[in-house]
Amino acid sequence: MPDLLTKTLWDGRRGLAGFTTGTALLGAMYAGFYPQVADGAMGQTVQGMSPALRQALRMEDLSSAAGYLGSSVFGIIVPLVAIIFGIATGTRAIAGDEEAGYLDLLLAHPVSRTRLLLHRFAALSAGAVLIAVVVLLAMLAVRPGAQLDSITVGQFTAQCLALALLIIVFGTIAITTGAATGSRPTALAATAGIAVLTYAASTLAGQIGADILRYASPFHYYIGGEPLRNGFQWADLTILTTTTAVLLTIAVAAFNRRDLTS
Repeated sequence: MPDLLTKTLWDGRRGLAGFTTGTALLGAMYAGFYPQVADGAMGQTVQGMSPALRQALRMEDLSSAAGYLGSSVFGIIVPLVAIIFGIATGTRAIAGDEEAGYLDLLLAHPVSRTRLLLHRFAALSAGAVLIAVVVLLAMLAVRPGAQLDSITVGQFTAQCLALALLIIVFGTIAITTGAATGSRPTALAATAGIAVLTYAASTLAGQIGADILRYASPFHYYIGGEPLRNGFQWADLTILTTTTAVLLTIAVAAFNRRDLTS
């Protein structure tokens, strides 16, 4: 039987290539707009927003490279596309095969449910790391021409590491939901709903006087410590890693106890 990890990566190669290329190109394209933003081309538009909205969207300091990238490129565009990859991969990992009737056939071979789930998780993680690395390379490629030299290579690396962990967290939520329910639509809807709610909690909690809610959001630990200014935020990265480990443990337990849909 082919190695499960290798086969999973091979089967998903086209989607991974598309998401990797698209995420990196979008990030590089919007990063390239920074000189125009720094010259004040967007100043009037941003100043027309309410102070609360500018704070929520991290648009208070678009004149600096870290402020611009933290609000637009790494604040909205890159994580949005990358999380879609994580959710799609996670929902397909267990629930997708089960609904397609392929899971029973796969488990008829000498492979345990735990091994299957862990290999699918490893494929998700490998894809997340690949996306983060290519985004990092794209940022470094446009860095001189886009006047982003104030952000060091280490700071870009810190932000891209956080991006990889963010993808893995939401992908693992999808895997866990799929492993517990066996339903791909349920896993997709639940994970997408969690993504929307936690993003709102991260950006809008302060505006409604509920700052504590942002600490329940993976997005807060992804970018709240401003890695593009402050480098590696080890406490935040540890929380994202621990969250993934807890979710993965729940997924394995739920998958091993549940009767599969035939």
